[in-house]
Amino acid sequence: MDWSASTWWWLVCGAMVAAELATGTFYLLMLALGAAASALAAHAGMAVTGQLVVGALVGGGSVAAWHVRRGRQPPAAEASANRDIHLDVGSPVHVAHWEPDGSARVSYRGAGWDARFAGTGDPVPGEHVVRAVDGNRLLLDRAPH
Repeated sequence: MDWSASTWWWLVCGAMVAAELATGTFYLLMLALGAAASALAAHAGMAVTGQLVVGALVGGGSVAAWHVRRGRQPPAAEASANRDIHLDVGSPVHVAHWEPDGSARVSYRGAGWDARFAGTGDPVPGEHVVRAVDGNRLLLDRAPH
């Protein structure tokens, strides 16, 4: 059985996609795009050198573009304050009384929680917002007005 160059490129593309699924390395998908572009170049009748150039330009360009895009995004919040990890972050909480050490006991989601003031200034009773979760303790800040 004589396989064409495009068949080999499609096999390389599939192997890269499978490796990405196994490892979670998104950059492998960008390289798989390059392999797919090389396969399309082979279907178009380009020589092997042209296929390699097309694959390198598309795959390498995709990797570079994704790297630049990720570099321009703000860094993710620390895990304890990341709303994608803790759905409680940003939720309102009413504090009736603060202890002198900046701690309080609050009712949140139908249960009693330990809370600590994590904002600036002195803690005052009233509406607050969950800024982070430290174990089973809520870190609170004053709610914006």
